[in-house]
Amino acid sequence: MVLDIIISKALDGYSAAIPSINGCETWAPKEDEAVEKIVSLARYYLKLDEHHRILVDKAGRSACQSIYKLIFHKH
Repeated sequence: MVLDIIISKALDGYSAAIPSINGCETWAPKEDEAVEKIVSLARYYLKLDEHHRILVDKAGRSACQSIYKLIFHKH
């Protein structure tokens, strides 16, 4: 399964969201921290334990947004 992660630059840090999961959004002062937090939140929403391997691939960037792909297999 592949889901998009949208990281948006704000004045005070970075917001992260997975639009296909209602309510799956977070904020952090640094982009890499926002990615870590949103992956952790996705694990919670999708009920994936630590044994599920999740890959995160940066797919694109614009002036104020980065797009990542969250890649995993749901058993």
